Amino acid sequence: MSKTKLNVNELEIVLYKQNEEEYISLTDMAKFKDSERTNYIIQNWMRTRNTIEFLGLWEQLKNPNFKRIEFDAFRNEAGSNSFTVLRD
Repeated sequence: MSKTKLNVNELEIVLYKQNEEEYISLTDMAKFKDSERTNYIIQNWMRTRNTIEFLGLWEQLKNPNFKRIEFDAFRNEAGSNSFTVLRD
Protein backbone atom coordinates (compact mmCIF):
# COMPACT_ATOMS: atom_id res chain seq x y z
CA MET A 1 0.00 0.00 0.00
CA SER A 2 1.43 3.38 -0.97
CA LYS A 3 0.80 6.62 0.83
CA THR A 4 0.57 10.21 -0.43
CA LYS A 5 0.07 13.30 1.71
CA LEU A 6 -2.03 16.31 0.78
CA ASN A 7 -2.05 19.69 2.46
CA VAL A 8 -5.58 21.10 2.71
CA ASN A 9 -6.27 24.25 4.75
CA GLU A 10 -2.96 23.76 6.57
CA LEU A 11 -3.96 20.21 7.53
CA GLU A 12 -2.17 17.09 6.33
CA ILE A 13 -4.48 14.44 4.88
CA VAL A 14 -3.19 11.02 3.86
CA LEU A 15 -4.29 9.23 0.70
CA TYR A 16 -3.65 5.49 0.49
CA LYS A 17 -3.42 3.56 -2.75
CA GLN A 18 -3.72 -0.19 -3.11
CA ASN A 19 -4.22 -2.07 -6.37
CA GLU A 20 -5.29 1.05 -8.30
CA GLU A 21 -7.88 1.92 -5.62
CA GLU A 22 -7.46 5.12 -3.61
CA TYR A 23 -8.60 5.67 -0.03
CA ILE A 24 -8.64 8.89 1.98
CA SER A 25 -8.18 9.07 5.74
CA LEU A 26 -11.45 10.13 7.35
CA THR A 27 -9.62 10.61 10.63
CA ASP A 28 -7.32 13.16 9.03
CA MET A 29 -10.33 14.98 7.55
CA ALA A 30 -12.12 14.97 10.93
CA LYS A 31 -9.09 16.67 12.52
CA PHE A 32 -10.11 19.85 10.70
CA LYS A 33 -13.26 20.05 12.85
CA ASP A 34 -11.84 18.76 16.17
CA SER A 35 -8.32 17.37 16.38
CA GLU A 36 -8.88 15.86 19.83
CA ARG A 37 -12.17 14.03 19.21
CA THR A 38 -12.05 12.72 15.67
CA ASN A 39 -13.97 9.61 16.71
CA TYR A 40 -17.05 11.72 17.59
CA ILE A 41 -16.86 13.62 14.32
CA ILE A 42 -16.81 10.38 12.30
CA GLN A 43 -19.49 8.76 14.49
CA ASN A 44 -21.85 11.70 13.90
CA TRP A 45 -21.07 11.76 10.19
CA MET A 46 -21.91 8.04 9.94
CA ARG A 47 -25.37 8.69 11.42
CA THR A 48 -26.59 11.12 8.77
CA ARG A 49 -29.09 10.02 6.18
CA ASN A 50 -27.01 11.49 3.35
CA THR A 51 -23.98 9.44 4.38
CA ILE A 52 -26.02 6.24 4.60
CA GLU A 53 -27.55 6.90 1.18
CA PHE A 54 -24.09 7.53 -0.28
CA LEU A 55 -22.80 4.26 1.22
CA GLY A 56 -25.81 2.41 -0.22
CA LEU A 57 -25.13 3.80 -3.67
CA TRP A 58 -21.45 2.89 -3.35
CA GLU A 59 -22.39 -0.67 -2.41
CA GLN A 60 -24.77 -0.96 -5.37
CA LEU A 61 -21.97 0.05 -7.71
CA LYS A 62 -19.14 -1.93 -6.14
CA ASN A 63 -20.70 -4.94 -4.41
CA PRO A 64 -22.43 -7.58 -6.56
CA ASN A 65 -23.71 -9.25 -3.35
CA PHE A 66 -25.31 -6.09 -1.97
CA LYS A 67 -28.55 -6.87 -0.11
CA ARG A 68 -30.85 -4.06 -1.17
CA ILE A 69 -33.87 -5.10 0.94
CA GLU A 70 -31.82 -5.26 4.15
CA PHE A 71 -30.25 -1.91 3.30
CA ASP A 72 -33.64 -0.23 2.79
CA ALA A 73 -34.66 -1.04 6.36
CA PHE A 74 -31.31 0.28 7.62
CA ARG A 75 -31.59 3.47 5.53
CA ASN A 76 -35.09 4.19 6.83
CA GLU A 77 -33.70 4.48 10.37
CA ALA A 78 -30.80 6.77 9.39
CA GLY A 79 -30.96 10.28 10.77
CA SER A 80 -33.30 9.45 13.63
CA ASN A 81 -32.16 10.30 17.16
CA SER A 82 -31.91 6.65 18.13
CA PHE A 83 -29.95 5.54 15.05
CA THR A 84 -26.39 4.34 15.58
CA VAL A 85 -23.99 2.27 13.54
CA LEU A 86 -22.90 -0.56 15.82
CA ARG A 87 -19.59 -2.30 15.48
CA ASP A 88 -18.64 -5.74 16.72
